[in-house]
Amino acid sequence: MKTISYLSGLLIFIVFILLYSSFYTVIQGQNAVVLRLGKIVVHNNNEPIVKSPGLHFKWPLIDSIQWFDMRLQTLNVDSSRVLTQEQKYLIVDYYAKWRITNIPLYFTRTGGDPDTTRSLLQQKINDSLRAQFGKRLLNDIISDARANIMSQLELESNKSAQELGIEVIDVRIKRIDLPSQVSLSVFNNMRAGREMVAAKHRADGKAEAEKIQADADAQAVVMVAKAQADAAKIRSEGDAVASKIYADAYSKDPEFYAFYKSLDAYTAIFNQEHKENNYIVLKPDSEFFKYFNHSETK
Repeated sequence: MKTISYLSGLLIFIVFILLYSSFYTVIQGQNAVVLRLGKIVVHNNNEPIVKSPGLHFKWPLIDSIQWFDMRLQTLNVDSSRVLTQEQKYLIVDYYAKWRITNIPLYFTRTGGDPDTTRSLLQQKINDSLRAQFGKRLLNDIISDARANIMSQLELESNKSAQELGIEVIDVRIKRIDLPSQVSLSVFNNMRAGREMVAAKHRADGKAEAEKIQADADAQAVVMVAKAQADAAKIRSEGDAVASKIYADAYSKDPEFYAFYKSLDAYTAIFNQEHKENNYIVLKPDSEFFKYFNHSETK
C-alpha cells in the first residue's frame, strides 16, 4: 500500500511539474518564440510563430522559450576614434536608439544575445561614422555639418542594421574631442588663424584711418585756403575803403591831413618799447619836425 501511495504521489508530482512547465507568460513590452530542439517553431506555411504578451502553452521537455525585448533600446558608445579627411584623429561619443523589427532574423544573426547585438550594431555604426568623417574637414565637422552627419549616420546605420533584424531610430553625436596629443597643435593653428584675421582687420582699420586723416587734411587745406582768400578779399576791400576815406579827407583839407599823419608818425616813434635803446638823428629844421618848428614860430 505504501508503495502504491508513493508511486501515486510521485506521478501526481510529475504531472504537476509537466503542467507547470507547459505554460509560460510573455510580459508587456516583450515577444517570444518557441524553440523546439533548438529551432524556431513555424506555422504550416513555414512562417515563424511569434508570441505576443499573455499566457501561452508549450510542449514540456522538448520546447523552450526565447524572450525578446521589443521596447526602444539605447546603445551608448564612448571614445570612438575616427579620422577626418586631413588625417586628423577625433574622439567621438554618440548614442543610438534601436529596436527589434524581425525576430526570426534577429535570433538567427545574434542568437538573441543583447551583448552580441550591441557589439554588431556598434561595429556597423562605427563603419558609417568613419565613412562620414573621412570625407569631411575638421572645420566642417565642428561647425554646421554635424546635423547632416547625424542624418546620414541614421540613414546608413539603419540600412546596415536591417541585416540584423533591427531598426535604428536615431543616431546622435554627444561630443567631438581632439586627442590630447594633437589638441595643442590644433589650438595653435586656430590661434594663428585668428591672429591673421585680427592683423588683417587692424591693417584695414589703419588704412581706413589714414584715408580719413588724408581726407580731413585735404578739407582743412581747402578750408584754410578759402578762408585766406576770403580774408585777403575782405582786407583788400577794406584797404580800398580806407584809401577812399584818406583820399576824401586829403581832398577836403590837405594841411589837416598832413598834420594828422604827422601825429600818427610821432605816436608810432615815441611810443616804441625800450625807448632808451632807440635813437633818431635828425636836423632841427628837418621836414619831420616842421609842425614843432611851426608851433614855436607862432
